[in-house]
Parts: sequence; structure tokens; C-alpha cells
Amino acid sequence: MGTRRRFLGRAAQLLLCLFPAACAPRAAPTLSLFGAYFPVWILCGTIGIAAAAAARLLLVAGGFSSAVPAQLAFCAAIGVIAACLAWLWLGQ
Repeated sequence: MGTRRRFLGRAAQLLLCLFPAACAPRAAPTLSLFGAYFPVWILCGTIGIAAAAAARLLLVAGGFSSAVPAQLAFCAAIGVIAACLAWLWLGQ
């Protein structure tokens, strides 16, 4: 039983080593801002945070803050959608 367990452990280690091989061979998407390369994922995250903050401000300014029961989830969803759309637009 010990030999079988050792073999399964080694097989699991081998399989875990193969997963990083499926990563894309190209580099991460970057933008050239003011002569320096800037990772696009940071910009997308910033856009998502700004969109969530803007959604919260619009909820309060429009008087809809009492009508939306889960404001944190709503604003976070708006931020995630904006970040994903920015990634699709900028990350290509």
C-alpha cells in the first residue's frame, strides 16, 4: 500500500508541474505611458474602482440609494463589469 501511495503522490506532483506549461508564451499586455511600460491590469483595476465609486455617487445623487437593497454588491458588480470591459478593450 505504501508503494501505491508514493506512486500516486509522485503522479500528482508531475501533474501539478504540467499546469504552468499551459500559460501563454507571450508577455503580459502593457501600455507605453510617458515612455515607460505600464501593466494593463493595473489600469483596468483602477477603471473598475472608479466605476464602482461613480455608481455609488450616482445612486446617492439620484436618490436611489434607499431603493437598492444590496448597494455594496451592486457597486462591486458595476466595478467588475467595467474592469472586464476595459480588459477586453485594452488587453488585446
